Amino acid sequence: MYELVLVAVVLCILFKILNVNNSPEKSIFYCSNQNFLDEFLKRAPELTQPYVPTRFWGFSGHIQTIVQSVISRLHCPLVNGHRISMKLTDGATVTYDLYHAINQQKEMLDITLAICPGIGNNSESVYIRRVVYHAQLNGYRVCVLNHIGTLASVPVTSPRIFMYGNTADYAAMIKDVVRRYPGTKLVCVGFSMGGNIVGKYLGEPRIKPVNVVAGVAVCAGYDMIGGMRMLMEWNGFRRMYMYAMTENMKAIIRRCWKELFTVEVKNKLGISERQVFNSGTLVELDDVYTRRLAGFKSVTEFYIANSSYHHFKNIKVPTVFINARDDPIIPPPLLEVIRDAALKYENIVFVEQKFGGHLGFYEGGFLRSNPLTWQDRMVVHIADALVEGGGKEKEGLELESENVSNATVHTSGVFDDTGTESDEKEGEFLNRNSGGPNLRIEKFNIGMTSDYTSLDSSDPGSPTNLTPANTPVLRRKVLGCGGGEE
Repeated sequence: MYELVLVAVVLCILFKILNVNNSPEKSIFYCSNQNFLDEFLKRAPELTQPYVPTRFWGFSGHIQTIVQSVISRLHCPLVNGHRISMKLTDGATVTYDLYHAINQQKEMLDITLAICPGIGNNSESVYIRRVVYHAQLNGYRVCVLNHIGTLASVPVTSPRIFMYGNTADYAAMIKDVVRRYPGTKLVCVGFSMGGNIVGKYLGEPRIKPVNVVAGVAVCAGYDMIGGMRMLMEWNGFRRMYMYAMTENMKAIIRRCWKELFTVEVKNKLGISERQVFNSGTLVELDDVYTRRLAGFKSVTEFYIANSSYHHFKNIKVPTVFINARDDPIIPPPLLEVIRDAALKYENIVFVEQKFGGHLGFYEGGFLRSNPLTWQDRMVVHIADALVEGGGKEKEGLELESENVSNATVHTSGVFDDTGTESDEKEGEFLNRNSGGPNLRIEKFNIGMTSDYTSLDSSDPGSPTNLTPANTPVLRRKVLGCGGGEE
C-alpha cells in the first residue's frame, strides 16, 4: 500500500509539477506586418527553432523562475566595466555600468545595448551579467542601469528610489551614452520591470536621440492594474511571489530610510515609516508610500500612469517583446494586451514561448543546464537582426516566397494608422498628452526630471570607478537543481 502511495506521489511530481511529459516547442510570432516579420525571421533564424528546456525540470515555469532567482546566483560570469555616476536635477544620484566589447567586430560598427534590469535588480544581478558577457563576446558595447537604491555601495542622495514606470533614470543613461559616443546605435533592452520601462520609454512623448534604433523587452508586464490584481491571487502560488517582491522592496527602502523619510517628505505627503514597513503587499506599499511620492491621488491612477501598454501605438522603432506562457508572475491573461498590440501596430513583434518561466529560459542538459540560457542567446541574436535590418524600410521588401522555418505566425494582414506624430518639441508633446497617461514628472513632490546637471566623470573616453568583480568566472555548466560544481 505504501509503495503505491509513493509511486503516486512520484508520478504527481513528475507530471504535475515538473511537467516531464512535455516536449520542446517553437515560439509563436505575432506581427501586423508580414513582410517585416518574414525579413526579421530571416535575419534571426535561431528564433524560429524550438526552445529545448533542461529535460528534468526545465518544463516547470516555477522551477525555472526559482533557479533564476536563487540557485543561479552561485555561478555567473566575471564582467569588468566602469561605473559612471550622474547627478539629476532633483538631487538623485543615478549610476550605470559601461562595458566595452571583448570581440571588436561589432564595436567597429559602434552598437550599444542599453539594458534596464528588473525590479530591485542592477548590473550585479546574475542574469544581467550573463547577457552582458555574451553581448561583449559578440562585439557589443553594453551599458546597464543601476536602479536607485539597489546598490549598497551607491548612496541615495534624494528622497526617492526607482519606480515601475519612471523612465527618467533610463533616459538620463541614454542621454549620457550618446554624449560619450555620438555615433553609436542604441538597442534598448529591458527585463521584467525593465521591459515595461523600455516599452514605455520608446513610446512615450519625449524627444529621444536618433541613435535609438530598436528595442527588446523580455518577460515584461504591460498592465500594472491587471498585474497587481493577479499577483494578489493564490492561484499558481502568485501570492507567494508577491510576498517575496514586497519584502525585497521593503528591504531596499529600509536600507535607505534616513534619506527617504525626511521630515519634509513625511509632513508634506503624510508618509509613515510604520505603515510602509507593515505593508504586506506591493499594493499596500504603493498606496501608503510610492503613489504619494509620485503625486497621485490613488494607487489605481498611479498604476495606469506606470503601465507601458498605453504607449505602444507611438513606438517608432522595431521592438520585440518576449514572454513565456508558463511565467508564474506574468500569467497568460496579461499577455493579451501585447498580443493585440503586435497585431495592430506595425513596429511591434511579439514572441510567445510556451516554456521558460520568469527570466529563466534555461536550456540543454538533463539536470544541469547549459552555461547560457535561451534568453541570453536570443537577446543578442534579436539585436543582431534588428540592427542589421534597421536601415531598410519595412514596407515593400522583396522577400523569398517560402516561409521561414515553418514558424507559427499570426498577422493582422493590414497596417494600422497609429496616428504617431513626428518628433516635435517635448513641451508640445507634454501639453497634448498624445502618448497616453504619463507619470506626472512635473508634479513630483521631489521635482524629478530626466535631466542631469553634473557628471562625476567628464571625459567621454575615461569612465570612472571600476565595477566590482566579485563573482567567479562562468563555468562550463550551470547548476540546475543543486549539487556540486564542475
